[in-house]
Amino acid sequence: MKEAAHRDEGAEPSRSGSDAHALHARDVEPEITVSASEHDQVLVDKLGLTTGMAVLEIGWDDDVDDDIRVMIEDAVDSELIEEAVEAVDLVLLWWRDGDGDLADGLVDALTDLTASGYIWLMTPKVGRDGYVDAIDLAEAAETAGLAQTTTATVSADWAATKLVRPKGSRR
Repeated sequence: MKEAAHRDEGAEPSRSGSDAHALHARDVEPEITVSASEHDQVLVDKLGLTTGMAVLEIGWDDDVDDDIRVMIEDAVDSELIEEAVEAVDLVLLWWRDGDGDLADGLVDALTDLTASGYIWLMTPKVGRDGYVDAIDLAEAAETAGLAQTTTATVSADWAATKLVRPKGSRR
């Protein structure tokens, strides 16, 4: 009688174990998608991204994380700006050791930033090619007149450091 019930459902009794496994794999897939979406939302919140923000991207190269770029574009509902014509809310600065003087790069990034804007400095994580030492990053930020506020791991290869103008310098 149980075999008839299985046949009515379209499953053969001898394959019930593999069908159960296939059903389990299908059940898991949507959870993974939801988890990725939830992870993106947590990251969007941590990066302070909101719809309508103007985001200038500096330092793009083949090694950047395109998933992060797409997530940012989706969050602000706009493409990343390659060349600013007016002040932007956020500068996404991809930087690797060997890209030059980081302090100069940060000063250059400030020129297109609104008074209340901030920089997310994306650097390769420890052990990756182009890793920027934390001490070098701190010294460059101080030299550029910026303060470090938040750090975040944004992908397997990239870390982010939020840099802002000190509150006393905003007018």
